Parts: sequence; structure tokens; C-alpha cells
Amino acid sequence: MTDFESRVTVNKPVGEVYSFLADLNNHQQLMPENIYNWTSTADEARFTIQNMAKLVLKVNNRVENKEISIVPAEAAPFDLELKWVLEDNGTTTTAVYKIAADLNMMMKMLVSGPLQKLADSETTSLAQILS
Repeated sequence: MTDFESRVTVNKPVGEVYSFLADLNNHQQLMPENIYNWTSTADEARFTIQNMAKLVLKVNNRVENKEISIVPAEAAPFDLELKWVLEDNGTTTTAVYKIAADLNMMMKMLVSGPLQKLADSETTSLAQILS
């Protein structure tokens, strides 16, 4: 597995950050501009990444105020897991977004940059939305 990670401190208590992230309907706000055809429920999201692939993701596991794990609900171009890990700092929360992807050498060369940009974009957007 190849790992991509981005970390941000959000000026909100952990319960508020967790509530936002636990509902996949809110994740559209975190996505970069090259995402379209978004439909979602609290537990599942369907969207298309421009010039890449269609994805259907679902929440695999929620640990209240600590972690949300998201995995493909249908066949994806490669195995992956998206995970938000939250650290309670009292009045602020550290949010770490992790993407673990099973990539062969060719895929790694093609998607490493976009996956790291996705991780960075989502954490930046989270901090802006919840500030």
C-alpha cells in the first residue's frame, strides 16, 4: 500500500468536526473542482473524477470523535481506504486525512500527485469550512 497523508488543525471541538465528517453528504464541500456528478447519503457517495474514474464510496467504520473509515462500495481502479483520524485538543481538533492505495508502479507514477493533492485539498477545505 502507498500512503498519502495531510494534517490540519481545526478551530472547533472534536465533536463538531466528527459530526461534519461522519456524514458523507458534507464531503462534497471538501472535494476539489475536478469532481462532478456527486450524489450522496450519510453513508455513501457516488461521483466522477474528471478524466479518471467513477467512484462509489461507503463508510466502513465510525468511531465516535476519533475515526471515520471510507472504502469503495463498488469496483474501483485500485484498492483504497480513506480515513479521517481526529485528535481532541480541547477547543481545537487535529484532523489527519489518510489515503492508503494499492498501486502498481505504473499507477503509482500516474496517481501519486493527484492523490496527495486530494488529501491536501480536503484538509485545507475542512479548516476553511469549519473556521
